[in-house]
Amino acid sequence: MKPVKLFGVLVAIMFFTANVFALEGSITFDQNGSTSEIVKQIKAINPDAGIIPIPSLDKKSAKKWTVMVFANAKNNLEGYGLSDVNEMEMIGSSYEVNIVVELGRIKGFTAADGDWTGSRRYLIKKDNNKSAITSPVLMEIAKSNMGDWNHLVDFAQWSMEKFPAQNYMLVVWNHGSGWNKDIKFEAIRGISYDDETKNHITTPELRLALEKMGKINILAMDACLMQMAEVAYEVKDYTDYVVASEETEPADGYTYDTFLGPLVNNPNMSAAELTKATVDSYIGHYAGLRRSGTQSSINTAAFNKFVPLMDDWIKTAMNANEQKAIVKAKDSAQKFYYSSNKDIYHFIQLAAQNANDEGFIKKSNDLLKFMDDSLITYNKTSGYKYDNAYGLAVYMPNYSTDSSYNVLKWAVETQWDEFIDWYNW
Repeated sequence: MKPVKLFGVLVAIMFFTANVFALEGSITFDQNGSTSEIVKQIKAINPDAGIIPIPSLDKKSAKKWTVMVFANAKNNLEGYGLSDVNEMEMIGSSYEVNIVVELGRIKGFTAADGDWTGSRRYLIKKDNNKSAITSPVLMEIAKSNMGDWNHLVDFAQWSMEKFPAQNYMLVVWNHGSGWNKDIKFEAIRGISYDDETKNHITTPELRLALEKMGKINILAMDACLMQMAEVAYEVKDYTDYVVASEETEPADGYTYDTFLGPLVNNPNMSAAELTKATVDSYIGHYAGLRRSGTQSSINTAAFNKFVPLMDDWIKTAMNANEQKAIVKAKDSAQKFYYSSNKDIYHFIQLAAQNANDEGFIKKSNDLLKFMDDSLITYNKTSGYKYDNAYGLAVYMPNYSTDSSYNVLKWAVETQWDEFIDWYNW
């Protein structure tokens, strides 16, 4: 065997175990990423190689992080989607961090960067071109339905198979409506609105998607109004942390270079540390622009203790006949774009201040302490109008709930829907 051929084989194996998509244009994955195809390509370089053992990629050999961004720009956010991918390219994937994106586009909003439509999947590579996406296109989908939760699952599973890692973060990028009943189009609240298919992912469908793709470390939602108890509780069994905004987000959303840069510089970040970096990046950017905003991180495991505490608090409020204190607190609590979205921490705080029953006041303070210590792991705001936004919103309408709300796990497994009915009675 000639030395140069042996070198090519060894380099090919080394690059495969490092999860690189190509060896100087000679070694490439097929769409299934099969071992047999890699062997064929290595043998094409060295016909004498025989059977090449390809090491399995276990937790120790995989990269530290794979960040998966599901960027549904098939709507009026198309131009911002292109900009955000270019922000990602300012950082690029590294030896220890994969940045993988599906970007969807639609006709009618911008002709930039080739004016293509459908979806493209990329492994993000670093470049200095802020006006064009130069990362390799790994897959093109001519007709994509990015409002279908099954498509989100396909992207996530594809990313995990092609770019295995010890830790996974999924960012769902698009419009979001949290939980709201005020707009007919958003009668079933959700995220990832696809204007081409007129479809979107509802809150229960988001849970189905995470359940099917397998548990991840962080679910971040670069979308409006998604940091709600109803949403975070729905997915609590399938992600360790939820990062999102209680309020609407500006159209340009996350600043991906300042969010991904710290991770690439320190790939040993824990999931909790990465959620903090995400929050800091977002608020730091908009505070610098003197724009208001909210962003927080929720520890989903804490819901298992929070819900019994909250249900006991609700029972105590009812038994103590503190309805007046509750209604007054609801009316005064920090609200967001939809007035029915209230900050749950601020609401409980005000309820305790308005109440007379000592037992209720004590349980209110205990509940607030638990939220501080365990549930809301990190919260930052910019702008004085959000001084009372503590990191988690909840639905508090001036009327009883209906069947569409009552199918949520938050309604089924907690006393919150009964609580809404009680204070509105």
